[in-house]
Amino acid sequence: MPKVNKALRNKTLDREISENDVYLARCKSASDLTEIPEPKNITVWGDADVALDNLPKEYFDLIIADPPYNLYKNFHGESFSRMSIDGYTEYTRSWLERVAPLLREGGSIYVCCDWQTSMIIGSVLSEFFTVQNRITWQREKGRGALRNWKNGLEDIWFATKGEGYKFNLDRVKIRRRVLATYRENGVAKDWENGEGGAYRDTCPSNFWDDITVPFWSMPENTDHPTQKPEKLIAKLILASSDEGDMILDPFLGSGTTSVVAKKLGRGYVGIEKNPTYCSWAEERLERAEADKRIQGYDGERFYERHSAIDKKNKNKNNQ
Repeated sequence: MPKVNKALRNKTLDREISENDVYLARCKSASDLTEIPEPKNITVWGDADVALDNLPKEYFDLIIADPPYNLYKNFHGESFSRMSIDGYTEYTRSWLERVAPLLREGGSIYVCCDWQTSMIIGSVLSEFFTVQNRITWQREKGRGALRNWKNGLEDIWFATKGEGYKFNLDRVKIRRRVLATYRENGVAKDWENGEGGAYRDTCPSNFWDDITVPFWSMPENTDHPTQKPEKLIAKLILASSDEGDMILDPFLGSGTTSVVAKKLGRGYVGIEKNPTYCSWAEERLERAEADKRIQGYDGERFYERHSAIDKKNKNKNNQ
């Protein structure tokens, strides 16, 4: 079936593999890893189990994993089918057993999930790591339900290998508008004036309501059905790694973790078995060489959704 012509402002990356094979050629196969003692800045095309077994032990400072949720989903010809609770538990344990030896002492791991798989992920994760927290983020959009509450939230479990882990608080503070500008003796109390009005830089909580899910006019958007926002991943990377650190994503999808790692000066290895997504990841990595902007982040701090900096970035992206 021929593609429908997109609107000029529609920046969704959705090229077929036949149109994007130059990018697929840049990827390494899972078996190639046996010949690369210190893999860095590569997209691995192949089965995650094979690739993980071929990666060096205690090599990564941070792991970000977005495994398939326990739902039926078609990933451009690669389908994932719903399992029993026991089946998904064993599936989770299987891949965590493989990634656990790859993380350095003091490293961190974040695992994305929905509310149903969250109960499984948190439990199994504690078998291998020290669970530190559970982040819940607001998706901003979602489908309504006639006999249930609309599912507008997702979870991310935060765990570490030991207690001597990194957490760079100042890098992930969020600038929020202050509506009640309280003064004490005529002096602003815990707020400042700046572009867009009064604000304060606040410590991040484990509930995030400032994330915009990628949509058709955003350059980061792809046709992947469960793509995570670059801003979401940027918070994890900035909080739990430093420049030059190595980051692993065993379920890379269309490449968001690798792209954000590159934009923020980290090394990366991303594993993905779908060749279409591998090619999209490599094309996005090429684009990141020229454009390192991350929606809602000015290089020093994060901003609320629909804030002045957020709108400014969106306007630039839509030009």
